[in-house]
Amino acid sequence: MTTILAIDQGTSGTKAIVVDAEDGTVAIAEEPVRPSYLPGGGVEQNPHELLDSVLTAGRRAVSAAGRPIDAVALANQGETVLAWDSATGTPLSQAIVWQDRRADSICAELAEYGEAIARRTGLVLDPYFSAPKMAWVRRHLTREGVVTTTDTWLVHHLTGEFVTDASTASRSLILDLDSASWDGELSDWFHLGEERLPRIVASDEVVGTTRAFGQETPVAGLIVDQQAALVAEACLEQGTAKCTYGTGAFLLANTGLNPVRSSAGLTTSVAWQAAGQTLYCVDGQVYTVASAVRWLQDLGLVQSATDLDAVVATDSQGVLCVPAFAGLAGPWWAPEATASLTGMTLATRREHLILAVLQGIAAQVTELASLVGRDLGRPLSRLRADGGLTNSAALMQAQADIAQLPVAVYPNAHATPLGAAALARCALDPALSLKEAVGDWQPTTAYEPRWSEDRAQEFRTTWAQAATACATKGDNS
Repeated sequence: MTTILAIDQGTSGTKAIVVDAEDGTVAIAEEPVRPSYLPGGGVEQNPHELLDSVLTAGRRAVSAAGRPIDAVALANQGETVLAWDSATGTPLSQAIVWQDRRADSICAELAEYGEAIARRTGLVLDPYFSAPKMAWVRRHLTREGVVTTTDTWLVHHLTGEFVTDASTASRSLILDLDSASWDGELSDWFHLGEERLPRIVASDEVVGTTRAFGQETPVAGLIVDQQAALVAEACLEQGTAKCTYGTGAFLLANTGLNPVRSSAGLTTSVAWQAAGQTLYCVDGQVYTVASAVRWLQDLGLVQSATDLDAVVATDSQGVLCVPAFAGLAGPWWAPEATASLTGMTLATRREHLILAVLQGIAAQVTELASLVGRDLGRPLSRLRADGGLTNSAALMQAQADIAQLPVAVYPNAHATPLGAAALARCALDPALSLKEAVGDWQPTTAYEPRWSEDRAQEFRTTWAQAATACATKGDNS
């Protein structure tokens, strides 16, 4: 049986697990990462802290497992970038995080190319993606070295290779979606045509070896974190979907071998390349989820996320929240939008505000689920869910009620590294199918809708009007 060290390098921390097919997860280690939030929409991370967190968490997990590992897998943030010296690996800039909005001016300059970019990449022209950030780094920080997503830099430190996987490359705005290859003209539009870009690899490909965690070990299973969770939750067939409730919420649906261009303002990416095939997914994002809960904590309305269910109201008493604390993603794409709380009276209490925020999160995910169904040509039949906030029964029930969908909660808190581990297992054994590598799972909890269809539709209509008002206000600001 193969034993995999799977590392999930995320926005607020790095998680490393050691897992094998027989014993399951045998060790877990986590290291915090602290992003810096700057004026003007900047969000940065210290690259040395990122690398140290990967090495420390990985070594702690291997030590706790007390057994040799057969491969190292790495899931990454997807759109976070930095400049670095390719000869020495030394960072030449801070890591510019996927949440960073400072490249908005870059996108504004390219507005005339927006439709062409969407057609060729499957993405919306927005600073969320990596190429605008890369261009911003080149314009404002440094012209030296290379500028890449963080996975390339981390893998270089582990193996000496200069690679990225197809799912990460597809989040750039300079990858041709149909061929899953770099597009020179798109690169030129972003003034990145002279850049050295990493070799694109499959997620089930051994890209090199590392001694960072003991004996020399193959490195494989490279993939974006959200696509890794899609794998772990066995969304391997067209039409299956999951939503991860973390710092943000990320809803992805497998579209199979078809790179569907969204007609609803969502985005299409490579889900993964494996077994010689390229699979695609359509996705939507909610920028603030756990971060919205942290806002409640900062106001003193709740002690921690684990206390949500103890203090939340059963009815919001008409209070409505659009949690656009960091703007609105698709289908609005209103980065300047701000959050709103409406419907408050002197009878409003903290429990009503808390429920309104949770319902606002669920409502935004519901809009995404509806649009994903439109792109797939049929509505979703259920939603698989993972991430820390799935521990809140109030949020999950709100999700089922508003979306009118059963919600099945993934039974493991480590979906992202488990997905990367499954792909690494396929890299070591090409005869193993991804379905076999993932295995079967049963939800820990399943939530069925309690609201009537009429009540859900009335709520969605009212909430959508509030969201549109936030987006419009952002456009006019």
